[in-house]
Amino acid sequence: MDNKDSRETIIALEADPAARDALVAALGEAGFNASALGTSHEVSEALRNNTPDLVLLDASILNQGAREVLATIRGASATSASPSARVILMVGSKAEERSAALDLGADDAISRPWDQQELLSRIHAQLRAHAVEKELRRRLGIAEDSQKFAQTAFEALAVTEKMSSDASSLDRRLKIGVTAALVLMAAMAGTYFLFAHSAQTKTNQANKIIAQLEGGLLKQEDLIAEARKLRAAQNSETPILMGKDALQQQATDLKSKMATAGSDQLAALQTQLADTNARLKRVEQQGDAAQNLIPADVDSVCLLHVSVAFMDQKSGQRLHYSGLDAHSDPLLDSDGNPVIVLGGRGPEVRMDVFGTGFLAGANGRVVTNRHVAEPWWKNDDLSPLTSQDVQAQISSIRAYFPGDPRAFSAEIQNISNDTDLATMAVDMQNLKRPVLSLDPSKEGAQPGEPIILMGYATGLAALLARTDEDTAEQITKSGGGDVSEILNQLATRNLIHPLITQGHIGDVLPTEIVFDAQTTSGGSGGPLIDEQGKVVGVTVAVLKGFGGSNFGIPIRLSQPLLASTSSH
Repeated sequence: MDNKDSRETIIALEADPAARDALVAALGEAGFNASALGTSHEVSEALRNNTPDLVLLDASILNQGAREVLATIRGASATSASPSARVILMVGSKAEERSAALDLGADDAISRPWDQQELLSRIHAQLRAHAVEKELRRRLGIAEDSQKFAQTAFEALAVTEKMSSDASSLDRRLKIGVTAALVLMAAMAGTYFLFAHSAQTKTNQANKIIAQLEGGLLKQEDLIAEARKLRAAQNSETPILMGKDALQQQATDLKSKMATAGSDQLAALQTQLADTNARLKRVEQQGDAAQNLIPADVDSVCLLHVSVAFMDQKSGQRLHYSGLDAHSDPLLDSDGNPVIVLGGRGPEVRMDVFGTGFLAGANGRVVTNRHVAEPWWKNDDLSPLTSQDVQAQISSIRAYFPGDPRAFSAEIQNISNDTDLATMAVDMQNLKRPVLSLDPSKEGAQPGEPIILMGYATGLAALLARTDEDTAEQITKSGGGDVSEILNQLATRNLIHPLITQGHIGDVLPTEIVFDAQTTSGGSGGPLIDEQGKVVGVTVAVLKGFGGSNFGIPIRLSQPLLASTSSH
C-alpha cells in the first residue's frame, strides 16, 4: 500500500514563488513527495542531506552554474548503491535551449510555460527509467557480493594449503565450493546485463496491451466512425429480419429506384433486388410462423456489459491510468502509450466487453457464453499480462433489456468447465419478462432446418448505428467516453434491442451446431431459435466478421448449469 515514505521524492528549483507553489501542488496531487527551493545553493544543500529520485531545475537560475549543480547531482551516488537522481531542466521556448539543456547532461528538458499533463508524463517516464536503474544496481550488488565471496574463498584456500599439506580432501571440497561460487557470480552478472532489456520490454509490452484494450477510455471520433460504417452496411445489406410485407415493399422500392438510376448505380440496385427476392422466397416457403414468434422473444434477450479491471497480484492494488482525477485524460509516456500506475487518482484501467444473454430460468437466470462472463478465458491477447503478475477480475456486470431504460445488475452464477457456457443471475427488480422455451433434446436441432438468431453483434457501435449521425454524436459527447453513461443514454432512447438474422442449420455435431445466420463479436451468448419458437442452441460468435459459417452450442449442454443453484 502507498504511504508517504514509499512515494518518489522530487526536489524542484523554481525562481518564481507563485510558480513554485503551483509546481509543488501539482506534484503533490500526482502522489509525489515534493519540495521546491528558490536558489541553486539551497538545492546543493538539499542534495547533501537527501537522495531524491528526480530533480527539476530552473535553467534561468543556474546559468553558468548549471554544470556544477548537475555534477553535484551525478556525484551524489558515487558512494551510494542508489543511482543518481534523474534531471529535467525547465528552459525557455526556443528549440536551441532544449538542445543546450540536454548537452549539459540533463535527462530531459521541458519548455516554459509548462503544461501540467506533459510535465507529469515526462516525470513518470524518467522515474520508470530510474526504477529500472535501481533494480540493476541491486542485482549488480548481488553479483559483486558473489565476487567478494569467491575472492574470500580463494584466499581461504591459499591459507589452508600453507597450513596443512595433508588436507587434500578439504582442498578438493573448497575448490568445489569456489567453483560453485564462480558459477553463481557469472549467473548474477548475466542477470545484470539481461535485466535492463527484459524490464523495459515487459513495461512497454504491458503498456501497449493495455493501450489496445477495448473500451476503457473511448475515443468519440473512432466510435462515431465505426457507427457510420455499420449504418451504411445495414442500409445496404438490411441484416435485420423482415416480414413478408416489408420485403415486398422493399422490392417495390428498389424497382422504382432502378427505373431512374444511372448506370453507375444500376448494378448495385440489381444486386440488392436479387437478395431481397431470394429472402422473400425463403419467407414464403417457411411461412409466417417464425415471424410471429419474434416479438415475444426479443424482450427476453439482453445486452450484457461486462467491465473488467486489472489487479497487481503482489500489492493487491488495481491498475490506474496516471492522471489528475478519474475524469481526466491519461498521461502519455514518450512512446505515446498511457502511463499505468498502481492506485492513484486517474481513471481505472478497464476493458469493456459486450455480449448477449437470454432469460432461460426463473428469478433472472440468464444463459450466455463463458468467454462473456469471464472475458480473459482463452483470451490470447491478455495472456502477456498474466505473465507479469497482473490478474483480470470482474468490476461490474450490467444487463439491458429492450424497452426498459434501466441497467440491471448481474453476477456470475455458474461456469461450465466443459463448454463455453455460463449462467448469470440478473436482479430483475420489478421487470417482468418471459422465460424462453428451451428444447434440450438431441432431436432439437436438425441439419437443413431454418433458424433465427438474436444478438447484439458488434456491440456499442451497432447500437449507435441505429440512430442518425447527429443523435449518435450527441450521445457519445454527453457520455464523455464513459461506456456505462453511453449505454444509459441509448437505453433512455429505447435504442437497445437485438439484431435479428435468419438462416439454416448446416450440421449438428455432439458439442456444436453449424449455421449460416450472420453474426459477429458481441453476438456471443445469443439464442438460436427454431421454427417452433424454442431455443436449440447458444451462439459462440468468435469471428470478427461473417465468413459463411458460424457456430453454436446445443442448449442441452446448459442444463447442468441451470439445474445447479450454487454460486460461482
